[in-house]
Amino acid sequence: MTISTVPVSYFSKKTITVMSLILLSMAVFLLTATRSAYAATAVDLEVDAQQALQTLYKTSPAAEELSNSAKAVLVFPNIVKAGLVFGGSYGEGVLFAEGKTVDFYNSITGSWGLQAGAQSYGYAVFLMRDSAVKYLIDSRGLEIGVGPTVVLVTDGMATNLSSSTLKKDAYAFIFDQQGLMVGVSIEGTKISIINR
Repeated sequence: MTISTVPVSYFSKKTITVMSLILLSMAVFLLTATRSAYAATAVDLEVDAQQALQTLYKTSPAAEELSNSAKAVLVFPNIVKAGLVFGGSYGEGVLFAEGKTVDFYNSITGSWGLQAGAQSYGYAVFLMRDSAVKYLIDSRGLEIGVGPTVVLVTDGMATNLSSSTLKKDAYAFIFDQQGLMVGVSIEGTKISIINR
C-alpha cells in the first residue's frame, strides 16, 4: 500500500497564509467562545437564557408577541460554531414553560461543505402546541427537520406574524450573531436533554 502526499510547493504561499490565518482565527475564537457555551451551573444557564430572551425581545417585537401564545420556549443563549470544510456547533439551553424551568438541553449540529471560520449566536424555539412540547419531553429531545415542524423566522417574515398566520408547531429566532461565518442554519440540529 502506497500513501502519497502532496508537496507543500503544490500550494501557493498565499493559500497557505490564508488557510493559516483562518485556522488561527478559529482556534482563538473557539478558545474564548467555548467557555461561554458551557454554563458553569444550572443557575448560570437559567440566568443566561433569561437574559438572552430579553435581548431577543428588544430586537424582535414579533418574538415577544409570540411568547404570549407559546406553550413553552426553548432558549439556547450561546451556540459556538466553527468549521473548515467540516464543521460543528454546540451550546446548552433551557426549556421554559409558564415562566418556570422545565429541563435543560444541548444543541449539536454537524455540517460539511464550503465553509471556513467561526461564529457564535443564540436561538430560541417557541413551541406553539401542546403536542410539540409533549414530543420534546417524551422523546427527550428532537431533531430540527424531523418531528414537529419548526419554522426559522427571518426579519421579513417576523413583520407578518399574527395569530391568524401561526399554523406551525414551532417558530425559531436566531439572535446575537457574531463571528466570521455568514448565515446560520439550524436545520438538522439535534437537541437532547441533559442533566444539570
